[in-house]
Amino acid sequence: MKSLLQNDLPASVVVFLVALPLCLGIALGSGAPPMAGVIAGVVGGVVVGALSGSPISVSGPAAGLTSIVLMAISDLGSFPLFLMAVVLAGLFQLLFGLAKLGTVGHYVPNTVIKGMMAAIGIILIMKQIPHLVGYDVDFMGDENFVQPTHENTFTGLYHALWRITPAAAAVGALSLLLLVLADKIGWAKTSVGRIFPAALVAVLSGVGLSFLLEGLGPDWVLTAEHRVELGDGFYTWITPDWSGIQHKLVWTVAITLALVASLESLLSIEAADKLDPLKRVTPTNRELMAQGAGNVLSGLIGGLPVTSVVVRSSVNAQSGAQSKASTIFHGVVLALAVLLASDLLNAIPKASLAAILIFTGFKLAHPTILRSAIARGRGQWIPFLITVLAILLSDLLVGIAVGLVASVFFIAYNAFRATYTEVREDNRILFRLRRNVTFLNKGGIKRALEAIPRGSELLIDLSHADYMDPDIEEVILDYCAHAHLRNVRVACKKNPTQSTDFDRYSEFQTSNPTA
Repeated sequence: MKSLLQNDLPASVVVFLVALPLCLGIALGSGAPPMAGVIAGVVGGVVVGALSGSPISVSGPAAGLTSIVLMAISDLGSFPLFLMAVVLAGLFQLLFGLAKLGTVGHYVPNTVIKGMMAAIGIILIMKQIPHLVGYDVDFMGDENFVQPTHENTFTGLYHALWRITPAAAAVGALSLLLLVLADKIGWAKTSVGRIFPAALVAVLSGVGLSFLLEGLGPDWVLTAEHRVELGDGFYTWITPDWSGIQHKLVWTVAITLALVASLESLLSIEAADKLDPLKRVTPTNRELMAQGAGNVLSGLIGGLPVTSVVVRSSVNAQSGAQSKASTIFHGVVLALAVLLASDLLNAIPKASLAAILIFTGFKLAHPTILRSAIARGRGQWIPFLITVLAILLSDLLVGIAVGLVASVFFIAYNAFRATYTEVREDNRILFRLRRNVTFLNKGGIKRALEAIPRGSELLIDLSHADYMDPDIEEVILDYCAHAHLRNVRVACKKNPTQSTDFDRYSEFQTSNPTA
């Protein structure tokens, strides 16, 4: 109970402050009613949070699905038909979980996961700086390089520098300053900080400053577009169009949503487990079923599709959450705040919320992460940087795919290099093959053998090779056959399962064995 009051409840408030504008912004960017984003946030917190095995992960509407949702609603022609697709997508995810497909996420290299987290951190900083200074043309939560306004991340930053709203910039600067100072003095560890998180203090201070600035004149008034906007007709309730079950396109959209949402959730869960200070491991098949149940319910009551989300999960971890109670409470707070305190929510400046996200982004993309990757060698930092750049210039899933290709290349490259070892002592050389040796290693082995100095005494040890391709056998036998021309004495050591052709080289040879 003590941990609940000191850690999970304060963390849930911070996650709520971040989740509210993201839920509204993602709904706006998806072409869906604002209420659909909030419903998805509540379902992601309460339902998925309760069913998931993750202590840190937070689910809700995902920025990575906005373009898919926008296109699906347009193609289907109505939001109720789209809701039918969300329900079906949830059912597919339940089947994925039963089929044990959750292990897919385990096959993504750590360097790619860390690159994904760093990229999301950089995106948060770059995307939220315009909101920090009052340039609110893009919706909060957008993570794509190309924005719906036909700008991109870089042009949005450039234009923001020339369209600063003084009141928003002042509120944003104060909020960010308070967050940095609180981190420096260890506010979260104080008795007051456990009750009033720094993010809550920053938001309340931003609200207070925005009202004080109004006294300076009309140019310092923070208008509605620079604050959280629930909007008119917010509480419109929409349910699925059940006739959509007969439409082929609804099923196509459902399968697409199920696959993309499942993959994004599994990647986010891998990231959330790394963010967890206790390094607990989430059961991924259970996670797929939790996400499926969440999407079924979200679709039934008019919400967007949900996934596990890195941004909210990282805020949860950074705020000191210890259990999934924080995730569940944030969903409850989100529902109660929207129903009972809409006027108060509409007073919150977007600049204050942007400051929280920028601070979160810096934690995700801290320079020490890159230094750690560099310290592990180019096989780690090159795929890391490629993943970061690919996500920055495209979107999450495309960037992950590019990072995977880069990682596989380095894995294969290292595997080719590690198929043999060579030990030299004077003119005696031990050449040992290891693990699985395939035709892909043929070129490297050929070059290594031909580089053996003249007059050497060479022992080729094949006994440690678990598998040896016939092409490799031929390369070695060919070398043995002409080694005498270079005055190289050759002997082979094999295991009983390998070709008897090597038996004639079981002792050192100096004359032509075929003669």
